Amino acid sequence: MRYVIIAGLLLAVAGTYPLSPLNAAPQDRSFTSQQSDAAERIDLNTTDQPALESLPGIGPRTAELIVEYRNKTGGFKKVEELMNIKGIGERTFLRLRELVRIGDAGARK
Repeated sequence: MRYVIIAGLLLAVAGTYPLSPLNAAPQDRSFTSQQSDAAERIDLNTTDQPALESLPGIGPRTAELIVEYRNKTGGFKKVEELMNIKGIGERTFLRLRELVRIGDAGARK
């Protein structure tokens, strides 16, 4: 009788917990999800100053310098050009590089 009660409790408890990582379906990071990640990034060539300020380590003055740089140079060609902006060094760039992107050439002014 004791085994029946223990087995019943185990089944009841097992039913309330989610699948373990070993039994769960694998997370597939397909090309389409990578495309949507890129689409969610901030485009350095079209984003306005307030949106640039939402990036970590970018304040009003640095955002203003980013806009001035892109207007002066005709737009960013590479994300690495962010390091040409005063106040954005390698460490800040490393935090930003996965959050920003360069849009299509047709989107540039």
